[in-house]
Amino acid sequence: MDWGLALAIGGAAIAVALSGMGSSIGIGYAGQASTGVLSEEPEKFASLLVLSVLPGTQGIYGFVAAFFVMFKVGLLGGNPVALDVAQGCQIFLACLPIALGGLISGIHQGKVSAAGVSVAAKQPKEFMKAVVLSALVETYAVLGLLVTILLLVEIKV
Repeated sequence: MDWGLALAIGGAAIAVALSGMGSSIGIGYAGQASTGVLSEEPEKFASLLVLSVLPGTQGIYGFVAAFFVMFKVGLLGGNPVALDVAQGCQIFLACLPIALGGLISGIHQGKVSAAGVSVAAKQPKEFMKAVVLSALVETYAVLGLLVTILLLVEIKV
């Protein structure tokens, strides 16, 4: 068994899994808040959808990181490269910034989006302020993805 390749694949999997978990939890928070408002004001669906979907981007970032890993190790071309354990560990560790950043920021972005639902319900003209506040949390998932990509690019395989 190629343990280096297994570690690299594990890094890709954890990037997708943890980022996806953060997104799904965050969307759950925002979605719960949104459905409460929609039961009385269904015309606000569009603005509430925006707030509910924002935490979903972290899962996408995790997928992008996994794609970079799969491309780097040759899984997409059908010719996986042989990696030593050190290279596999490097790739695994390079995936942690987006994995952990996506998990935590997805959850907290969902909480900010859920709070923003109240703004959209009570002060519809101030809806974009709620979106901006929610997007600020996402900055750290973007930074995590950027660090992951920069680290992956520098790993020699």
